[in-house]
Parts: sequence; structure tokens; C-alpha cells
Amino acid sequence: MRAPFSFSHRLRVRWSEVDRQDIVFNPHYFTYFDVAVTEYWRALGFDYPAALAAAGTDIYALESGAQYHASAGYDDQLDILVRCSHLGRSSMHLGFAIYRGDQHLTSGRLVYVHADVVTRKAAPWPDALREAIFHFERTPPEPPPTRRYTQDA
Repeated sequence: MRAPFSFSHRLRVRWSEVDRQDIVFNPHYFTYFDVAVTEYWRALGFDYPAALAAAGTDIYALESGAQYHASAGYDDQLDILVRCSHLGRSSMHLGFAIYRGDQHLTSGRLVYVHADVVTRKAAPWPDALREAIFHFERTPPEPPPTRRYTQDA
């Protein structure tokens, strides 16, 4: 499962993230995804959010999901893997896998749209970002599925 991922960010589970059952409370996995996305931008050499703000655009979340295969607990060291699996004109699908050592704990997905901050209408990704993603990813992103997002971001 690690093979298609070009990027990994390690973090340690903090006390405040575990619940009464001594396992990571499920919404924290989305925080882990978000932290890893921030580090993914850095690894790409893309200055988010400044580069998009200068163009009057930003990224808006359209979808999120996670599947839990096993639980993480306090003080576990986790590897959060990120990859851009689909890249369209204005949409991006990011896939995630969370591991503790060799054990696959969680799979996830976030779908973003790049849009104008005033009109909230979809806008094409900057060429520099597209090029950085295709250069960085071991497995190149595919075009997004045929489903189109017609609502405003």
C-alpha cells in the first residue's frame, strides 16, 4: 500500500487526541491529514497559501472520508502518507494512508477545488503547481472521475 506514495510525514499521538478508550478519537485523523497536506505543499516547494492568495484564489474542500482499519493510541508514532491521485482543471483528490510501523491503520481521501476567493467559482490550477505535482509524484495523478462538481466552492 505504501508503494504509490511519494510523501510521508511522521507525527506522535498526543495525550489530548485519545479518548476514554485510550485510542485516537476519530476526528483527529482529519487533523492528521491536514497537517500532512501542509507538509506535502512544503515538499513540493509550493508556497501555500501565499502563492494562491497572490492570484486571488484558494483551495476549498468538497469531500472528505476515512476508513479505519485499526486504532492508534497515545504516544504511537504514525506515518501519514499523502499523494495526489487525481488532478483535474480545478479539482484535486488527495489520498492518505496512516501507518504505525508496518500496520496500516487508516485510509483517507480529501477532494479540493481551486477557486476564485471572491466569486467562489472554480479556477484552473496554476501551472507551477501542476508541474510540481507531476514532477514530485512517483505515480502520476490521473484525471478525476467523470463526476463533476457543479455547485460553488
